[in-house]
Amino acid sequence: MKAAVLHEFGSLPRYEDFPEPIAGAGDVLIHVRAVALENFDKMVAQGVHYASKRIFPQFPAIVGHSGAGTLADGTLVTFGGSRPPYGTMAEMAVVPREYAGYVTPVPEGVDAGLAAALPASALTSYLPLKWGAKLEPGQTVLILGASGVSGKLAVRIASLLGAGKVVAAGRETSVLESLPEAGASAIIDLKLPDAEVYDAFVRESNGVYDVILDFLWGRPAELLFRAITPNEAGFARHRTRYIQIGQSAGAVISFRAEALRTSGLEMSGLGNVPPGALPQALQQIWTWVREGKLTMDIEKVELSCVTEAWLRKTTGQRIVIVP
Repeated sequence: MKAAVLHEFGSLPRYEDFPEPIAGAGDVLIHVRAVALENFDKMVAQGVHYASKRIFPQFPAIVGHSGAGTLADGTLVTFGGSRPPYGTMAEMAVVPREYAGYVTPVPEGVDAGLAAALPASALTSYLPLKWGAKLEPGQTVLILGASGVSGKLAVRIASLLGAGKVVAAGRETSVLESLPEAGASAIIDLKLPDAEVYDAFVRESNGVYDVILDFLWGRPAELLFRAITPNEAGFARHRTRYIQIGQSAGAVISFRAEALRTSGLEMSGLGNVPPGALPQALQQIWTWVREGKLTMDIEKVELSCVTEAWLRKTTGQRIVIVP
């Protein structure tokens, strides 16, 4: 079969022949229809992600960690999980039996490309908003990194969950301009000088936010922490739930201790979600998709062009690899 094959950490995947996977007892054989190309895939392939050596214990190997495809009876499903050296960017994939429970039918009428790309990106905000931060109707949400693919969805999902105000902060001006249609109440352009970004963080909610989803980290997070830290001594008067998700603006920041002592800041990662939340979360995502309330921009690229696609930088849309 044809697949996107990686030969070493830091190299580019190539369109090559690879032996077909063999399904064992309890495994699920999938005819792959579409696979989203995400930043996670690139980080793992570079060898810089903490899961890199677990996902690629040997080479050559196929890249990709999830996707959409058809079962033997033609049912379109989404799936995740693989057994090295097999990933999902190939004509065929096998889901090991331990992940078989995550093979999920796609609602009728939903395109395979959208099915492959949207759920994973949507869950990165729905799960922390609903379970991690326990967002309540009417509360104020700040999305740090709102002009990225997942950030755009986060703006929409926060609005759908009843946020009273959604502040969208991002670095792509053209995307930011479109976010009021998704539910953004206010926009902060992070390309502005530091002083103006800081002032905007303070202005849009007087330095107070109920929930913050951070897809960026780096300098934007440093400015935000300054903005939400009170200038006077005393006990925290407000609770801010801060969910750290990504680090595209930098992996390391300078963080003042007083930001925790007096701001009411409660920090956690994306993984602070109960395992049993996933089925309900997926059901809600599909309901919004069927109702036309949730969608995303995708660009389909043939598997044969995976190397070129890997090198491209997109703005506000997800590349989907199609075998």
